[in-house]
This record gives sequence, C-alpha cells and structure tokens, in this order.
Amino acid sequence: MKQWMKIAIGVVAVLILVALVVPLFVNADSFRPMLESQLSSALGRKVTLGKLSFSLWSGSVVADQLAVADDPAFSTTPFLQATALKIGVDVGAFLFHHQVNVRKFVVESPEIHLISNEKGAWNYATLTQNGASSGSGGAAGTAANLTVGKLEVDDGKIVVASVPAHGQPFVWSDVKIAVQNVSTTQAMPFTMSANLPGNGSLALTGTAGPLNQQDATATPLRATLTVKGFNPVTAGLMPASAGIAMDAEIDAQVTSDGKTLASTGKVEAQNLQLAPGGSPSAEPVNLTYSVNEELATRTGQVQDLAMQSGSVAVHAQGSFVMTGPAVTLDLHVNAPQLPVDGVEALLPVVGVRLPTGSQLKGGTLTAQLAITGTTTAPVITGPIEVDNTQLAGFDLASKIEGLKQLMGTGGGTAIKTLKADVRETSAATELTNIDADVPALGTATGSGTVTAAGALNFQLVAKLGGSGAMGAMTTIAGGLVHAVGSSGVPLTITGTTSNPVIRADVAQMVKGGLLGQAVGKKGVGGALGKLLGPK
Repeated sequence: MKQWMKIAIGVVAVLILVALVVPLFVNADSFRPMLESQLSSALGRKVTLGKLSFSLWSGSVVADQLAVADDPAFSTTPFLQATALKIGVDVGAFLFHHQVNVRKFVVESPEIHLISNEKGAWNYATLTQNGASSGSGGAAGTAANLTVGKLEVDDGKIVVASVPAHGQPFVWSDVKIAVQNVSTTQAMPFTMSANLPGNGSLALTGTAGPLNQQDATATPLRATLTVKGFNPVTAGLMPASAGIAMDAEIDAQVTSDGKTLASTGKVEAQNLQLAPGGSPSAEPVNLTYSVNEELATRTGQVQDLAMQSGSVAVHAQGSFVMTGPAVTLDLHVNAPQLPVDGVEALLPVVGVRLPTGSQLKGGTLTAQLAITGTTTAPVITGPIEVDNTQLAGFDLASKIEGLKQLMGTGGGTAIKTLKADVRETSAATELTNIDADVPALGTATGSGTVTAAGALNFQLVAKLGGSGAMGAMTTIAGGLVHAVGSSGVPLTITGTTSNPVIRADVAQMVKGGLLGQAVGKKGVGGALGKLLGPK
C-alpha cells in the first residue's frame, strides 16, 4: 500500500509540474490574430482580444480583454467589453497540432450596450449581417458554420439606452447567461437571469434560433419570463410624475416566429397606482393579458387585457403602435354593472377620493371607455353611469350653503342615477353632460373638473322637488319653491373631493327673475327668510 501511495503521489507531482511548465513553452498569443479574424467574421463586427495565455488546468486559452465593436450607426463605443474571455479548447489538438478547436466560451464581467433608435431599430440587429452578406468567402462560411458547445456570461451588465437619449439608461446587473449548442443554424436552449433596477429580478428560459443573419431581432424565440419585484418608477422606466407605480410579479410566455411576437401572461400588482394624485391599492390587483405584435411594422393587437380585484373585473381590447421609446394606445374598456362596493376600494388608485367620513354602499357602475395617447400620458374618455347607490355618511342636503332650511337626508345621500361623460388626463378629470337624480333633493345637470390634486370646480343647475326634505319645503316657501323647482337653482361645487364646498347661487336666482316670478315684491322677503334661514 505504501508503494502504491508513493506512485500516486509521484504521478500527481508530475502532473502538477506539467501543468506549471507546459504553458511556458506554449505561445498562446500567437493565435490571437487568427481568433480575432474568426470571431470578427462570425459576428460581423470587429473583435479585439487582449493578450492570450494558456491554462492547462482549465483547458482554455484566456484573453485578458475582449471588445466587440458596435454598429457605427448607433455608437462608436464597444457594443460589448469584458475583462476576460476564456476559450475552452481541445487540449490535445492545441498542444500537438497547433489547432484551436473551440468547445466553450466564458465571457467574464462584460458590459453590453443595447441601443434603439427613433425608428425602433436595435444595434444588435446587424450582428452577423456583414459576415452573412459578404458572398461565398471565408467570412460568410465562418458565420454560417459557427458551432460551440456552450457559451456563458458571468457577472455581466446590460445597459439599455436610446438615440437620441430619452431619460436615463435602464441597467441590468449581475447578468448570467448560459447557451447550449451554440450555432447559427439551429435552435439553442438558453437560460438568463439578471437583477433589475429597484430591487427587481428577471429570469428567462427557452430556446432561440436559428439565428436570422439579416436581422438578429427576427430570430425565432420561445421562452418563459419571470419577473419579481418590478416597479416602473424605481426601475427608471417611468417618471414619478406620471403617477403610475406598482410592485409587480410577472409570469409570461413569449413566442416569436421572426415576424410576429405573441405574449400571454399574468401580472400580480401590489401597491398599484394609476394616477398622479392616486394612492397605492390596499389589495393586490391581478392583470392577465394576451397580445400580438408585428415586428416589421411595430404595431400590435391587445386581444384581451383583464384587470381583477376582488369582485371587480374589467376587460380591454384594442391596438398599440410603438414609435421609438413611446407606445401609443387605442384601447376600449368594457365595464358593465360593476359592484360599487368593490369599485370604491379602487377609487384611490385612480386618484378619486370621497368626502371625508363617507362611503359608497350598494348599486352598480357601468363604463364604456376609450384609452388613447401614450402609456406615459394616457387620455381616458367615455360615458359612465352609477345606479342605485348611497353615499353613506355624507348628507348632501345639509351641505348646500344658501339653502339652510333643507333638513338633511338622514346621514346619507341616496343616488338613483348619476351619468356623465368623462375625459381624464394626467392634469385633470373633466366631467360633462352630468345628469344626476337624487330622490331626496331632485335632479342636477352641468359640468366640472377635478384636478390631479383633487380640487373641484363644478357648475350645476339643481331642479328641486324631490321627496323628503324638498317635499316639506313646499309648505314653507309656496310658489317660490315651485319656480325654483321648474327653473333650477345654480350650484357651484369647489373645495376638494375630500372636503367639497357646495353653494346655491341665490344672487343669480334673483338676477334671473326667478323670485319675481314666484311671488310679488311684498312676499319676497318672507319667502327668502323662510327658504334661506339665518346666515
């Protein structure tokens, strides 16, 4: 046993000496011009390698630097720059036949720049293009026949930018990529992971290829995408002023045949906010989607976009156009008879706040809305209708300044119907063609705006004559109430959504001759005193 141990130790010692001594007699750097030429031909870009050395332990030739030139139409700085490139080779062929048969590429700590222009073209689209179009020479042959067992990227960084620049670049860190059976002529299994700005993460697995050598963006793809902890604001994709934020988890399937990109998936959004004056949602909001995009025209169809939170479910269909970094929308939202109780929980998400201490109970909301404009500045328009609900905790009648004799509606306000046409932008929400039926008071029509900060500015005309308190007024003011009921009381609503100020414009009533129609000069004072009460 001792003798066998001595022999084993001796063999190991010899191997160690060989591993240490052999690289001294191998001039790996002499292969650099050949490797640079072959890699440049395969990629269609100038490739520059640092000094080469040979490692017997790892069976690889190591370049202490790597740089791949960018498409000059996008940038003069390198498309890819790495601290080292390890090229796994057939050791026997390398040592005894001076041949470099590549088995594996490992790119260490690369920085990759992905750049798009105003037309939506990407700088990586022309990779391999020059080699593939150079005729029947060696370059085209090299690109077409490139085959490597494995390609790995370790500790990389991807910088996504545009020309001209639109905001700060989007940076992926700790990028890891593994591609098996690398070839330009067949599909290649791959995995990819990365950290996103704002504590997000991404994982992508699937197959890609064969590589389209005329346009790399048209390469077929089939993959599963998982994103965690994604927030478009902290990630730098949207300004905070847009008012759109969320902490999202995304599970999606992506398929491309080189012409059409299809994606289906689910987004679970925590703390969802959809308006500058909005507040994060208390409950998660689930989004499911199915979209198609024509890669050549950069136009797409939203086959279905469904949002669900609790008992509320809303669906949208339509189209979109990608123009440079912007996405222009043309969507149609269908929201039939949603339960108001469920909708109320989502109102703060879109910046709508009810008067302090109030709550909507019962009833339904129906909306048919169009969403146009860009994703960063959408415009929402269309009719809405609320039926048979109650604004509990807010006594509308007692809040109308100038009509002090109204006795209130029992701690809440019943709403039979409320209709309006809505136009919402990032700056304000405009409501026109308002038509409200409040049984205890009467009806009201008019228009107004709500700013992103919640400031109100409404001009309405109320036709008094409802049941309850207004019925009692008939005995108080006689003919005056009849005139007011038939011609209407001008109302202004100011203040904020949480603290509205409602005033009856009695001066306008007098100016318009309503009081004169109702009673003679002799009875005006008495009628006003009974109707308005002490100030």
